[in-house]
Amino acid sequence: MIKVRFLPLALLVSAYCSSYAFAGETSQFSIQIPTIEGAVDIDGDFNESQWQQAAIATIDFETNPGENIAAPVQTQVKIFATQSSLFLSYTANDPDPQQIRANLSDRDSVWGDDLVGIKLDTFNDARLAYQFFVNAYGVQMDSIENELTGSESDAWDGIWYSAAKQTESGYQVEIELPLRVLNFDPKDRQTWGIEFIRFYPRNEEHRLSSHQIDRNNNCQLCQLGVATGLENIQQGNDLQITPSLVLNRNGQRPHNANSEWDNDNNIEPSLDVRWGITPNTLLSATINPDFSQVEADAGQLDINSTFALFYPEKRAFFLDNKDYFDTHLNLLHTRNIGAPDYGLKLTSKVGDHTFATLITDDTHTNFLVPGNLSSDLANIDKKSHNFAGRYRLDLGKPLSIGALVTAKKSDDYHNYVTSVDAKYQPTDSDTFIAQYVVSDTQYPTDLFKEFCNSDDCLPKQNCNLNDCGVNERVLRTQKLGSFSDDMYLLSYQYESRNWDALAQYISIGEDFRADLGFVDQVDFNKFVTGAGYTWYPTSGFFNEVRLSGDWDISHNQAGDKLEQEAEARVQVNGQWQSYATFGVVTRDRVGRRHNGASLAIDGNTQMFSETMGWFYGNIKPTRTLFLEVDVNYGDDIDFANDQLGTRVKFNPGVNWKITDSIEMDLSHVYRTLDVDEGRLFTANLSDLRLSWYIDIHNFIRVSSVYTDIERDTSLYKYSTPNAQYQQLGNEVLYGYKLNPQSVFYLGYSDGLKADDAIDSLMKTEETYFMKLSYAWLL
Repeated sequence: MIKVRFLPLALLVSAYCSSYAFAGETSQFSIQIPTIEGAVDIDGDFNESQWQQAAIATIDFETNPGENIAAPVQTQVKIFATQSSLFLSYTANDPDPQQIRANLSDRDSVWGDDLVGIKLDTFNDARLAYQFFVNAYGVQMDSIENELTGSESDAWDGIWYSAAKQTESGYQVEIELPLRVLNFDPKDRQTWGIEFIRFYPRNEEHRLSSHQIDRNNNCQLCQLGVATGLENIQQGNDLQITPSLVLNRNGQRPHNANSEWDNDNNIEPSLDVRWGITPNTLLSATINPDFSQVEADAGQLDINSTFALFYPEKRAFFLDNKDYFDTHLNLLHTRNIGAPDYGLKLTSKVGDHTFATLITDDTHTNFLVPGNLSSDLANIDKKSHNFAGRYRLDLGKPLSIGALVTAKKSDDYHNYVTSVDAKYQPTDSDTFIAQYVVSDTQYPTDLFKEFCNSDDCLPKQNCNLNDCGVNERVLRTQKLGSFSDDMYLLSYQYESRNWDALAQYISIGEDFRADLGFVDQVDFNKFVTGAGYTWYPTSGFFNEVRLSGDWDISHNQAGDKLEQEAEARVQVNGQWQSYATFGVVTRDRVGRRHNGASLAIDGNTQMFSETMGWFYGNIKPTRTLFLEVDVNYGDDIDFANDQLGTRVKFNPGVNWKITDSIEMDLSHVYRTLDVDEGRLFTANLSDLRLSWYIDIHNFIRVSSVYTDIERDTSLYKYSTPNAQYQQLGNEVLYGYKLNPQSVFYLGYSDGLKADDAIDSLMKTEETYFMKLSYAWLL
């Protein structure tokens, strides 16, 4: 029987006693948006008669780094609606237009540029807000701010229109937001939360707003102004049909001398349909979807790490209204769905109620096998069926409660997860969070063999690190029949202008699994508490200084200590758009298990004491140059040999706008680990990307990710890794983007490897590909 250890929702519901109220307040800012006949041409000029009838607002306040002081530059906004679109124009004056920071760039890659934009909470309930920004070249950026999780995601892409024009007095921007990209209540007269925003980066990055923002209120979406009017607006025929065609030729060969290539030609047609059934209900469907990822992930160095790497979702079908599924815990990570034949998603918001449903299959079954000291990916070569359903009830500003169900099922395998969650904000500064989750899982009886270290995969009693045939992943998957367990989270946060504090407890049972999510650690519980103080100097180099610290302790479910940590941090923001944070951490934590046939901690591991210092900083000294560096130095466990070593990490990066249309991104990771007998390894990873933006729609990108690892194999006690390992991935890509869904890509990529057997880089894979898609808006 599963033990229920959860703060009853009834306590939170009983605490809620106020009636529903709008989130945006007219006392902050208000504007009445007229509905006018006739659209305008989006060309950056404001010469149509409709602009004379538009509502007018000004962006008068600097909210950061200045605290609600007068804006240093003048910005005028005009706004009106037609029955099917929202139109905006910005006149952004600048005393020195030569200093405007803007470049041709990829969509959603213009942070740090001169920008103007708008934030819209179309339900005015402080839960989700759309953000649309445009730089002085007309490059778009959009995102969704999620108050529940406190996150902001730019992965979502809407189809909207913009144009910009630089003038002798600054620049001006014209925007059309088709109402089809927004969710809102279908009623004759609207009340939306709204904020007009301008980013003005010079020596400091000034955030300018149409109204003041109170730093004593930790809810940003509760501080929007109010837009009324918008009479008789409607989405119209909100139907988008996007056929796609992907052609690729993929060649692979084993990393052996004189090996033969195995070439495979593929032609994959697909169809996506996006239908706004009503302005607040969206149905998305896909048949044989194109889930090819055109651009390579950023390089990650996987060395001396025991947990699986995390890669973000980038695929459009999963990203549309993704926030409707979010909870405080990552229980739905759709990158676990690799290659489905179909997908169906329905999302809706009706009054205080939010619904979301996702159904797909997958040609394979991929999921994470978690533990308390390590995790790894598992694959079952069988088709799986996947489901996720989410419901959320928003009871005014203070209280949200919700439920999430996920299911992943294949032959001889299933994982079912049920979750309930609540967020309660009784004051502007206090937030309580609670979530309880249960799971029921069954693995195939031979799944554990995927992780065996020997042919027989038989547990050897009292084996040492050198001859164990099993490991934690084997023991976590050696299950007969179905098994169940639970997970829960309790959290309290306090945030005011100067002070903040956190107390949080999370517990995850040893048999808990969330195979559609990204929960990479189980059989542990953790308590963390911390506090910080922030002040805002009005003179000198720094405009924000923060001191903070926290303490945490973790155990397995048997009560054995896994880790105890204390950390102190300093964070500063200053001139030259600079940011820096540095700190010291001390911790005690266990190494690897001595007897791989047992999951025990006490008597089966060694506790190590570590002290490490770290620093991260970035700066933008000119309009063309952005520099950053990440440095670690101190103690680190050598997990391969279960001993303490000294870690050095140096990770510089540079973004150089060579011209307004040519950009170079270069980052490098240098890591070493020294033990008593010498240097165990030296690892280098370089990630270089050169981009030429021919215009706002066309670009060419060349990228290379190179990994080089050198090991002293004589220092490895329990294994014999390659003394040298190299990997090189290259990509050449031409892209044309009419909008996020109407694209043409043509490219080539390859992969090369070298190790002790073949000590020069040998090409083991290459791909030629083309992708064509077009979004028909009906």
